[in-house]
Amino acid sequence: MADTLAFVGVAGGVGTTRTVVETAATLARDGHSVAVLDAALGTQGLSTYVEGRLDPDLTAVLVEETGFSEAAIPGWPELDGEVALYPAHAPFERLARAKTVDAAQRLETCIDHAAGQYDHVLLDVPPVADNQAVAAVRGADRRALVAPATRRGNDHLPRMRGRLVDLGFDADAVVGTFADGETALSADYELPTAERGATEPTAIDPDTEFAPAVASMTEALCRCSLDLDFPEEGLLS
Repeated sequence: MADTLAFVGVAGGVGTTRTVVETAATLARDGHSVAVLDAALGTQGLSTYVEGRLDPDLTAVLVEETGFSEAAIPGWPELDGEVALYPAHAPFERLARAKTVDAAQRLETCIDHAAGQYDHVLLDVPPVADNQAVAAVRGADRRALVAPATRRGNDHLPRMRGRLVDLGFDADAVVGTFADGETALSADYELPTAERGATEPTAIDPDTEFAPAVASMTEALCRCSLDLDFPEEGLLS
């Protein structure tokens, strides 16, 4: 069974989805198979990385209108490994049904299914405030809080740590996003700002400041050794 890792945003707009996607692409670049499940049903940010029609999506699985395997969307075939995206992209009526307690329990079942099929399972989790976020936190083996490397990140981080504790868990790590070298956040890993508006992972291109930073974080959080080359400093080469 694969390890499952939940990236939990401490607030909206802190780069959680981007962090999940970049981690998945980095693993796949090294030949791993990865499933990415979208627990952020309200924002549906993972769907922006998918071109074309999204039917069925993950919410259709959660309301038992389709099977789990039917909702998989292949991501970035140029990579050596496999990325299967399970985004949410639904009309409001189905979205509402997908947020029920029963649907949240099905999300935990989906996590178990994915863990049996892929090398790694990553969860895109919004601030813990609804059934799906709680289910994702409970269904994961480990949890990393994602916060901007700013005063805003420091303000929101204790609250989300507290919510994890309320659910019986500790944060395994803190990932600081949008780091500019003058961080106000005490983070285990820092990621610089990625290219905004990109519909594919920045980490696909190894010749960036962003790619080796993601790779270093990925090795630690996903408990794996990556054999990747980076032109500048040769990190992980």
